[in-house]
Amino acid sequence: QVRLVESGGGLVQAGGSLRLSCAASGSIFSYNTMGWFRQAPGKQRELVASINSGGSTSYAESVKGRFTISRDNWKTTVYLQMNSLKPEDTAVYYCYLQNAGSTIRSWAQGTQVTISP
Repeated sequence: QVRLVESGGGLVQAGGSLRLSCAASGSIFSYNTMGWFRQAPGKQRELVASINSGGSTSYAESVKGRFTISRDNWKTTVYLQMNSLKPEDTAVYYCYLQNAGSTIRSWAQGTQVTISP
């Protein structure tokens, strides 16, 4: 099993920055994808950003140019640097990991990100 521990959420003013982190442990394959979904009240879950073990990244159109996802050297921790934050970014952010060859995602506990106008 995989365990994910997420941190870094909080409340910031529009235009500010936050950095989320997500540390993985357990049954982690060499080839995997990690990233974040977010869920805002009244809205569908949205894939925000992802990065695979080869370093390839993907971003939602709404965050391109503002958010950057990265991995540490051993690829057990991912980071989401969120700049130029907007009130529309307010949501609970959930880190995930998906091992290669698996359709199952493991989830972190979620962290609240709130952006004031």
